[in-house]
Order: sequence, then C-alpha cells, then structure tokens
Amino acid sequence: MPAPKKFSRDQLASAALELADEKGLDALSMRALAARLGTGPMTLYNYVDGRDGLESLVIEAVVRHAAYPPRPAADWREEVRTLAESYWTSIRRHPQVVPLIVARRTTDEPTLEFGERMLEALARSGRSGRELLVAFRLVVGFIIGFAQGEAGARAFSPAGGTADEVIQRGRTLPAERYPRVVEIATASARGDRAEEFRAGLDLLVAGLSAGARPASA
Repeated sequence: MPAPKKFSRDQLASAALELADEKGLDALSMRALAARLGTGPMTLYNYVDGRDGLESLVIEAVVRHAAYPPRPAADWREEVRTLAESYWTSIRRHPQVVPLIVARRTTDEPTLEFGERMLEALARSGRSGRELLVAFRLVVGFIIGFAQGEAGARAFSPAGGTADEVIQRGRTLPAERYPRVVEIATASARGDRAEEFRAGLDLLVAGLSAGARPASA
C-alpha cells in the first residue's frame, strides 16, 4: 500500500504561486519550492515533473480563482463580459505570472477551459471559423494587454520611472503641444483601473455585437 502523500496539490500550487509572486518566475525551481515547504527537492518529484510541472502549478493556482458562473448567461454579450472580467480579475493580482499565462495559454487545462468557454460564448454571436478566431484573439488580447499594461505600470523602470512619475510627467507636458496626452494623463491620475477595464470591455463587446448575426441576439 503506497504511503499517503505529504502535500496536497493545492498546497503545492499555493506555495509555488507565492514564490513566483514574491521573487519572480526566475526564482521558481524545485529547490526553492522544496525549501519553502520544508522538504527536500527529490520529494517534490513525487508530485510534479520539474520546471514544466511547477509552471502548471502556478497557472492552476491563478486561474482556479476565476469566478465563472456555473451556467452560461442567456445573452452571449453578458457571458463574454463576465468571463473576461473574471479572468482579468484573477490574473491581475499576480503581475509576475502574466507572461507565463501568455506563454502557456494552450498547454494547461485551466487556460484551455477558459478559452473553450469564451469561444462558446463568441460562437453564439453567429461567428465560426476565421471570424470566431479573430473575435477570440480580440477579446483575449484585450484582457492580457490590460493585465500586462497594469503589471508594467507597477514596476519601476530607471528610464521611465514609476507609474505615478510617468503620469505626473504627462500632466506637466506643454499643453499647447500635447493637449491630448495631458488630457489622458490627468484622467489616468483620477481614474480607476477596474472602471477603465469595464469601459473598454463595453466598447469591445459593442463592436462584436455590431458584427453579430441577427439570429444570435
């Protein structure tokens, strides 16, 4: 009879995500995770297969928190909004992990499940084939782009400065030469990222709705 496992998969996934959040993806290793869990690296090979397995754990820990409703919304537009906001809300909490989600979006079950459900929603707009592909890329690109932009804004860049410094620099540019840059910098200083995401998503869904088949409403 095999010995009971020392760790649950949830424990491993949570510890791997904490490590990535705190120290970045480059610090993610079997040795580092084992040290965090108070065990030896060889013990972890009973649970995961090296770096690839660690990355899957991290993806699982992030995406499993997406609060998707158990059943699709009656209106495909509402379904797209709900899925997009739930996915974005989950990944934006972990800016260090966003590049990994981009790289592994077709290799891990949690991201594939999100993709399939989003595709089902978009297919209800009457799209198929290439049109479905374009719509899917548009929505996912918006979600990931927003998350990446926010992650970059949080980081410090010696050349560009912090997010607040970039905004302040934009607000103090010569208004007669760069009036629109000053305008959006001022709006950014006063804005809320979640509200901006929802507003952008509304624009995107409106565009998708305009190209939908009449029978798909």
